[in-house]
Amino acid sequence: MQETKFNAPAGAFTRTVQIRFSHCDPAGIVYFPHYFNMVNGLIEDWYTEELQVNYADLIIHDQHGFPFVHVDTDFKIPSRMGEKLDLTLLVERIGRSSLTLVIVGHKDGIERLRARTVTAMMSLTTRRSVELPPALRQAFETYAAKTREAH
Repeated sequence: MQETKFNAPAGAFTRTVQIRFSHCDPAGIVYFPHYFNMVNGLIEDWYTEELQVNYADLIIHDQHGFPFVHVDTDFKIPSRMGEKLDLTLLVERIGRSSLTLVIVGHKDGIERLRARTVTAMMSLTTRRSVELPPALRQAFETYAAKTREAH
């Protein structure tokens, strides 16, 4: 497979994940469903640390969920136990109630994984989508503007 270079835009939310035994299959490479747990953890941290919006409070107190409604992932290069993988979050699109994010897994400037996720804000009470609140929409727009790149 052709290597794809990746340089995270300045100010992009990036976290390093240690690839552990528990992430891997018997071949010693990340078993693909574990990437989705890593992606979800990155998104939670992004809300709380970057956007200054407590993700746990949104769910527990405000009764809003953010389920994945679509995930499209390219697994480009395997990651192995003992390696460290950087995950970078980019905003692609902000909808009425949805948010499209691109998460790039990379090591030493080479893409290993690219996931495009669509989440929809929903009421946990009614189980229906709800419009993004203005303050949350503004936080998404501010982050998107500061990290704008072609993805």
